[in-house]
Amino acid sequence: MNSGGEPERDDTGLPPVDIEIPDDARELDRDVQAYYREQRAERRRLRHHRLHSKVARNGIVLPLLACCLILALITGTLLTVFTATSDQNPTAPPPAKGASRPPVSHSPAASRGPSTSPASSPAAALNPRVRTGAPLPAGTLVLEATSLQVPLRALTLRETMLVLVPPACRCGATVSWLAGIAARHATVQTYLVGTPQTIGEVNDFHSRLPVGLQRAAPVALDSQGVLARAYPVKGLTAVLVPRHLTGTQPAAYAQNLSAADSPAPLLRALTG
Repeated sequence: MNSGGEPERDDTGLPPVDIEIPDDARELDRDVQAYYREQRAERRRLRHHRLHSKVARNGIVLPLLACCLILALITGTLLTVFTATSDQNPTAPPPAKGASRPPVSHSPAASRGPSTSPASSPAAALNPRVRTGAPLPAGTLVLEATSLQVPLRALTLRETMLVLVPPACRCGATVSWLAGIAARHATVQTYLVGTPQTIGEVNDFHSRLPVGLQRAAPVALDSQGVLARAYPVKGLTAVLVPRHLTGTQPAAYAQNLSAADSPAPLLRALTG
């Protein structure tokens, strides 16, 4: 601009422009706000464009991931349901509604007449069937805690219950129930007996018992499997050895034991 207010000659070829400089910068606020709005709108447009491009590019992957997630949730629910029912004894036959199995005892006291001891089990408990088996076989048990060898025929010095645990028993609750019988009756000695194939499972059941029950029912190894050959093992089986049983007298046994059974028939076979 010249001193007269007229535009000077411009050799660049650009059209003349009048520039107005405001006296107060606050007069430009509306222009600045408009500029910021345009910038924000442009950023939103770019973000929308990038998101739309990713969704279009992964149009098959996202539904596949959703299906995998739904399948994983269904599988987890089924595993939870099956795990909650896995501790039940699958080999024990279900009792008939309104009926109970009558106790059958082959101990010497049974031949003299019914027992006069009061019933200690609840009305809903079942009576396990006690059968006459073979005499105690020749062999030894090895106590896991002390490595002490105990001859089987030496167990007749006191009432002894030998709990034979079959493979894949899933009977932790029943093992705990039988160990509790030994803890409540000081005259009864209980052993959780395993073979080389099942001793790991027996030790696992034993480790889950309270300390008092662990002492009442130690683990013993039948390395030759003589007990399983002498007595038919169906489900959790208990061999019942009364005191002073001779080598020719048969020992009783009960099969398919369950925590819902009554201990009375087992104790009668042990104590007479």
